[in-house]
Amino acid sequence: MQPLYILLLIVAYFSVLIFISYITGKSADNKTFFKANNSSPWYLVAFGMIGASLSGVTFISVPGWIEAQSMSYFQMVLGYVLGYAVIGLVLLPLYYKLNLTSIYSYLDDRFGNYSYKTGASFFLLSRVVGAAFRLFLVANVLQVILFDAYGIPFWVTVSITILLIWLYTFKGGIKTIVWTDTLQTLFMLVAVGVCIYTISGEMEIDNLFTYVADSELSKTFFFEDVNAGNYFWKQFLSGAFIAVVMTGLDQDMMQKNLTCRNLKDAQKNMFWFTIVLVIVNFFFLALGVLLTDYAQQNGIDAHKDQLFPIIATQGNLGLATALFFLLGLIAAAYSSADSALTSLTTSFSIDILEIDKKKEKNEQEKIRKKIHIMFSFILIATILIFKYFIADASVIAKIFTFAGYTYGPLLGLYAFGMFTKMNVKDKIVPAICFIAPVLTFVISYYSKEKLGFDFGFFVLVLNGALTFIGLYLIKK
Repeated sequence: MQPLYILLLIVAYFSVLIFISYITGKSADNKTFFKANNSSPWYLVAFGMIGASLSGVTFISVPGWIEAQSMSYFQMVLGYVLGYAVIGLVLLPLYYKLNLTSIYSYLDDRFGNYSYKTGASFFLLSRVVGAAFRLFLVANVLQVILFDAYGIPFWVTVSITILLIWLYTFKGGIKTIVWTDTLQTLFMLVAVGVCIYTISGEMEIDNLFTYVADSELSKTFFFEDVNAGNYFWKQFLSGAFIAVVMTGLDQDMMQKNLTCRNLKDAQKNMFWFTIVLVIVNFFFLALGVLLTDYAQQNGIDAHKDQLFPIIATQGNLGLATALFFLLGLIAAAYSSADSALTSLTTSFSIDILEIDKKKEKNEQEKIRKKIHIMFSFILIATILIFKYFIADASVIAKIFTFAGYTYGPLLGLYAFGMFTKMNVKDKIVPAICFIAPVLTFVISYYSKEKLGFDFGFFVLVLNGALTFIGLYLIKK
């Protein structure tokens, strides 16, 4: 595929996003940037959240996971359903009742300022690393198939990537993202559909569902070995807790929900979002089965995160498939990265600097714009660091594993706040939230080395439980 075609695709794609930004950013202020003036249609939020939840990581890593893990990932997806139910029925009513801009303001009301800053700081760390992982993956692909051909170094690729995100989010913020994410989700789903259709045709598959069901790679449920990382109850419960923390306790995802007109609309958004997300994840896994079999049948040496990109762009599936793959990849990556940049700006502005309490309106906007630029540079620096440490690893596993250590304290804080009436010694909370992940790592490591028990993604639950116990020990 000619690099020129890819370049034209990227230019056309971002021209559309910048046009949407221009329309939605008119007369925008901080209220527009942070909460879209509470005017977002719930169905647009629901559809757009699909792309933000999946991201470029799911787009590439989930199909590449099939060879080693079969369809065990779907056990986690089923767990998501339980987690999203908790968000819709428990967390959203709380957030709307308190009329929050940042969801971490709840910790200030419940425990105090130290707990509040600690929760927000763990989110900032989690989201910077998570967004950088996702963008790193996509930047690597674009580097290989486009920018290497023009002799452009990787750091320039990354800088261009972040600059484009900043360009269409700096004014309208979350209001712009609600609309751009809707468009990007559509692109991503069309791309997956085209790739499945093309490969099915090449392999002369009449019925996708029958083919997947008959495949040795379609095994979904694993109850045999309780010590294994893919044991059903580990993955199902991990999926539920991951959904709660990475969506319900995540400013990035909840900021979109809080732009809905009212609680009822936000709950409808979560209901339909959950249904569609389960279906979409199934098709990603089915695509993984097709790609793995196609690679084996045609002698293509591609595995893990390289499986989908190599087959789509270097196989014999045609120019249209390659272009749709790139369109889907770019859409999936940017639909999560743009909202990450906006939510990082929101959380740092509201939670750390508290500009809504300390500054005049004009000064608030100036500070917010500076913070937006600051996080753009932080993301660039983080991606460049990752370049030298994770280039050969499966990205999706690293994100979920890292999430277990950084979101665990948030899980413990919110669980203790919502399910007990006890207060804590606020000044000691940061120490508890630091110690809990360290203990989690030690327990998880020795459990696997000495007992053969792999916590897997369940480290999130362990971390949250240790945080909860620690908070109990420092209760007043």
